[in-house]
Amino acid sequence: MASRVGIGIIGTGFARKVQIPGFLMCEDAQIVSVASGNYDNARSTAEEFGVKHYTSDWRETAAHRDVDLVCITTPPNLHLEMAMFALEQHKHVLCEKPMAMNVAEAEEMAAAASRKDVLALIDHELRFIPGRQAAYRMLRDGAIGKIRHAKYNFRASYRADSNIPWSWWSDLKQGGGALGAIASHVIDSFNWFLGAEISSVFCQLATAVKRRANANGGMTDVTSDDEALMVLRFADSELTRNATGLVSVSMAEPPEYQNRIEFFGTHGAMRIDQRGEIFIGMNGDKDWHAVDVRFGRGIDGVPDTGFPSGFTEFAPRIIEAIMSGSRHIPHAATFEDGVKVQRVLDAARRSDATGARVSTGAQASLPA
Repeated sequence: MASRVGIGIIGTGFARKVQIPGFLMCEDAQIVSVASGNYDNARSTAEEFGVKHYTSDWRETAAHRDVDLVCITTPPNLHLEMAMFALEQHKHVLCEKPMAMNVAEAEEMAAAASRKDVLALIDHELRFIPGRQAAYRMLRDGAIGKIRHAKYNFRASYRADSNIPWSWWSDLKQGGGALGAIASHVIDSFNWFLGAEISSVFCQLATAVKRRANANGGMTDVTSDDEALMVLRFADSELTRNATGLVSVSMAEPPEYQNRIEFFGTHGAMRIDQRGEIFIGMNGDKDWHAVDVRFGRGIDGVPDTGFPSGFTEFAPRIIEAIMSGSRHIPHAATFEDGVKVQRVLDAARRSDATGARVSTGAQASLPA
């Protein structure tokens, strides 16, 4: 059993805002090393949190002798190489979503992880919002019956600002865009809540601002998407039968932030909002009725969009598992779960390119 879990952080964006503060709330966790492609970002992040080791070479962090867990919070085009190297060092890995650039990369990562006696996780922290955990149990207790339809509406206005400069998010080749960054969470949420994979997808992608200012004072084309619209069909499961789904994800829709999932069943409907608020409306009801839930702990100075409070619930479970030597965390998304999400992302891109509905390979219906 480890005496303390040493954490190596690669990337200083989301990790600086959420992951490092979240892990520092855990008594048995220590940030050992911070890496960034920008040395100044690595240094300033390390200084902010009192971390002794920082570097512009991520391999130093992944191979550091005191690092037990490597957190990969970089653009998706770097995930494969970083994860494979960390696994070779026999480190536990927490990888940001989307897991990879395509299914082939994701499967390679999952296969490598299966050969190591380590945790290999995807940071789908929304699973751990207390309200979502409660909703998961309620669905399985038959609160609204069999699920016929699911909706997900995610909106934020950040990318509507044409003054936001060009970055990796603007570049499809680096894995930028709303489909990978946000729709990956949507897909994983459906997979987890329903215990059913998505069997087919029809997708349309759009870019709100098509050119952005670059660091050299010029303009660069935006090749990634700011909006992803999807029509889904789910494979059958204990909770679903011939179920459909509708998804609207936009990073360019004002005014208010929204992260909402809705399920419509044979007996009624359930709505879950960004902090995990739960509302139920049974057949014949005229309005939603709130369910009492516990809210997770947020992070000072960071708006609670659901991700911060989800991570502060997830982080201690990771630390506890490593401390105890466990290789399983209930409800945590594994690399295998990441592969399932990647199959849908790849199918969505093919659908957008061809204008056709695309099968993911998951079985659509169970035998009657």
